[in-house]
Amino acid sequence: MIYPTRTAIFCAAAGVPATLLVALMLPGRWYAALAWPVAVLLACLGDALGGAGPGQARLHLTLPKTASVGASVEGKATVAIPGTPRAQLLLDIGPLLAQDEDGLWIDLTDGKGAAAIPLQTTRRGTARVARGWLRWKGALGLVWKQRILPLDATMAILPDIRPVHDRGAQIFQRHALAGLMAQVDRGDGADFDALVEFRSGMDRRAIDWKQSARHAKLHAKEFRSERNNQIVFAIDAGRQMSEPVAGLPRLDRVVSAMLLTAWVALKLGDRVALHAFDSRPRIASGLVSGAAAFGDLQRLAAQIDYSGDESNYTYALTTLATRLTRRSMIVLFTEFTDLTSAEFLVRAASRLVETHLLLVVVLRDEELESILDRRPASADDVTRAVTAAALLRDRLTVLTRLRHLGAHVIEAEHDRVADRLVQGYVDLKRRNLL
Repeated sequence: MIYPTRTAIFCAAAGVPATLLVALMLPGRWYAALAWPVAVLLACLGDALGGAGPGQARLHLTLPKTASVGASVEGKATVAIPGTPRAQLLLDIGPLLAQDEDGLWIDLTDGKGAAAIPLQTTRRGTARVARGWLRWKGALGLVWKQRILPLDATMAILPDIRPVHDRGAQIFQRHALAGLMAQVDRGDGADFDALVEFRSGMDRRAIDWKQSARHAKLHAKEFRSERNNQIVFAIDAGRQMSEPVAGLPRLDRVVSAMLLTAWVALKLGDRVALHAFDSRPRIASGLVSGAAAFGDLQRLAAQIDYSGDESNYTYALTTLATRLTRRSMIVLFTEFTDLTSAEFLVRAASRLVETHLLLVVVLRDEELESILDRRPASADDVTRAVTAAALLRDRLTVLTRLRHLGAHVIEAEHDRVADRLVQGYVDLKRRNLL
C-alpha cells in the first residue's frame, strides 16, 4: 500500500492560491494552473517508484514463551527493508496485551535493524500477535509505503507467582514460620506429644494430676500442632470478579494471593485443593500435599477462565461441601455488589460454618471509597457520593452478617491481600481453629 504523507498534502495545498490566481488572471490559459499539482503528483509518483517497494519488507517477531499476568515483558522485532534508514512498526497485540506506544520507530542500518518492544500483560491466556503493520517514507518524504505482514508469535500468560519467589522467604521470616513448628509444636498444639516436668511459665491447665501423684512431682502434657489439615481455596470466577482493579481483573489479584498462601500451606504440611466456580463449578481438584505439588496448582489456576455469568453460591458451595469428608478450612474469594447475590452468599455460608472453618476474602472497593472521600464540586458529585456511601454501607452489612455467622473475613487492598491472607491463615493455625 502506498499513500501520500502529510508533507505531500501540504505541498499540494500550498499551490492552491497560486493556481487560483493564474486561472483568474489568464482565463484563456487556465491549463497553466495545473502545473503545480501535476508537479507534486509526479514527485509523489517518483518517490513511490524509487527505493524499496512494499513487497520487499520483512518482519520477524519473537516473544517470551511464558509471562506472568500484570508483568512487563519485551518482544524482539527484526525488520529488513533494503535502502531504508527508518521504519515504523505497529502490532496487532490482541486483548491480552497492552502497548504503551501506538507505533515504534526502528532505525535501520544497511536496511536491517532490531528493536525491543515493551509490552504489558493484562489478562491470562495465550496471547497471539497475528500481524504487524510496517511503514516507511520514500526518499523525498512524500509517500508512505506500508505492508501488512502476517505473524505467528504466541506467549502463554500464566498466573502471577512472583510473590512466591519474591516474598515467600520474607513472609516465612516475618511470621517466624521456620521456627513455628519447633515452638508451637510444644505447648500450643492440639495433639498430645509428651509428658514432661512442669516448668515455670507452662499452662497450669496442662498439668496431669494423676501422673504428678505417681511421680511425686508436677508433670504436664506437651502438645504439638496438628498437621495434614485440609485447605480448600474456592475462587469465584463470575462476572464481578472479571472487573479490573488497578489495571488487572480481580480474579488475577486473588489467584496470585491464593498461590502464595497455597505454597505456604504446602510447606507447613497441610493438604490443599482448588475449587473454581461461576454459575456452576468449573474446576474441582483433589487434595494435594508437599511442595512438589505446587506446580499442579499453578497449572490448574491458569485454567480458571474469565466468565460473564452470575455466581451461583448455593450450587457451588453445596457441591464443595458434599466432596469434603472431614472438617476443612475453606478460603472463599468473591465479590458482590448487590444485596440479592449477597443474600445467597450468606445463606450458603451459614451451612458451611456448621461443619467447616470459613474464611471469606474480598478486595476493598477503592473506586467507591475514592468517590466518597472526594470533595464534591457539583450536584452530580453529591449524588455519586451518596450512592457510593449506600453501596459501602450495604457491603459492610453483609460482611458483618458473615462475621456473626462465625466466618472469618479479610477485606484488603489489592496490593496487600496476599500478605493479609497468609497472616490470617497462620493466625488461624496458631489458634488451632483448623
